Amino acid sequence: MITSPTPLQRTASEFPTDYWNDSCNESELSYAIENGAVGATSNPIIVGTVMKQEYETWAPRVHEIAAEHPTWTDQQITWQVIEEMAIRGWGMLEPIWQANHGQKGRLSIQIDPTLSRSPERMFEQARHFHSLAPNVQIKHPATAAGLEAMEQATEAGMSINATVSFTVPQALAVGEMIERALAKREAAGEDTSWMAPICTIMIGRTDDWVKASNKRDGITVHPAAPDWAGIAVFKRAAAIYQERGYRTRLLAAAYRHHLHWSELIGGDVSMTIPYGWQRLFNDSDVEVKDHWADPVPQRYVDELSARCPEFVKAYEPDGLSIDQFASYGATARTLRSFVSGYWDLVGTIDDLLIPNPDVKA
Repeated sequence: MITSPTPLQRTASEFPTDYWNDSCNESELSYAIENGAVGATSNPIIVGTVMKQEYETWAPRVHEIAAEHPTWTDQQITWQVIEEMAIRGWGMLEPIWQANHGQKGRLSIQIDPTLSRSPERMFEQARHFHSLAPNVQIKHPATAAGLEAMEQATEAGMSINATVSFTVPQALAVGEMIERALAKREAAGEDTSWMAPICTIMIGRTDDWVKASNKRDGITVHPAAPDWAGIAVFKRAAAIYQERGYRTRLLAAAYRHHLHWSELIGGDVSMTIPYGWQRLFNDSDVEVKDHWADPVPQRYVDELSARCPEFVKAYEPDGLSIDQFASYGATARTLRSFVSGYWDLVGTIDDLLIPNPDVKA
C-alpha cells in the first residue's frame, strides 16, 4: 500500500530545511529518521527523561557499570551513561553522516553545565567527547566563557553546537567566532570540509522569557505577540548570517507551537523537534509550504520593540554585549535548569546504586 509522505517527510525532502530528533531515545530517534531527521541532540534533562523511558535498559546497565568500576563516583557513572546513550545515537546516525560528508548525521552531546564558567575545563571535556565518535557535535553555552572554549574546539577540528542561546547578539557572536576559528585552521593547512558548526537559538525559551519578564514588569501586549518573539529573532539572525556569509548553520529549538516549525519551512536551517511535537505535526493538517520569506507580522515586532525591553535585547544586533550573555534572563533560567537537571540525573543514579532501607526488598 502506497502511503502519502508525512508533513515532516515533506519538510525534509522538498525544502533545504533539516530536522533533528530532540532526544537520544532509541525508538524516538528511529521514528525521526524514518520521517527524514538527519540529527539528534541530548542534554542532562533529556538523558534523565530517557533513563525513565528506557528504565529496563538503563537500570541494569548502571549496576553493571558500577560493578565494572567499583571505585567510580556517582558522577563518573552518570557520565558513562550519558556517553553510552550518545554513542548509540551516533551509531544510528553514522550512515547519514557518511552520506553527507559530515554535514548531517550528528548527535550533539552537552558539556557538563556545572563547568560553564571555565573555558579550560569545557575544552578538556570537549576533547574527550571528540574522541568518542566521528560524528559527535559538542554543545557549549553561548556565553563569554563558552565562546572562548568553542573557539579553541573549532580550531582543534571539533564541530560545535552553541546552545543556551536566545538572541541575535549571541548568534552573531557565535558566527563571527566560528569564521575566525575556521580561518585559523585553514591557514594552518587543516581540513574543515567535514566540520559542521551549529548555532542553536532556543526560540521557545525566547518566547517564554519575553512572557515571564512582561509579567514580572507589568507589561501588557497583544497576547499573540510573544509567540512570535523567537521566530522574529531567528529570522533576523538568519538574514544577517546570509549577508555576512557565515558558515555556521542556525538551528531552532524549544518548541511551543506549530509556528516554530511551519514558519521556518523553506529556510536553509535546521530544527530540533521533540518526539511529541513530531507526532502532533505529522498528525496535523497544517499546510506544508515555504514560509521562510514570510515576514513576522510587523505589528507584533513593533509592539514588542516599543513595550518589551527584554525583546529588544534579544532582537537588536547590539542588544547585548558578550559579557551580558550569561546574565540575560533566558540564559540564566536555562543554565539553572540544566544544572538542576544534571543533579537530578545524578540523583537518579544514586537511587539505583544506594539501597533504600525503608523499602522492603
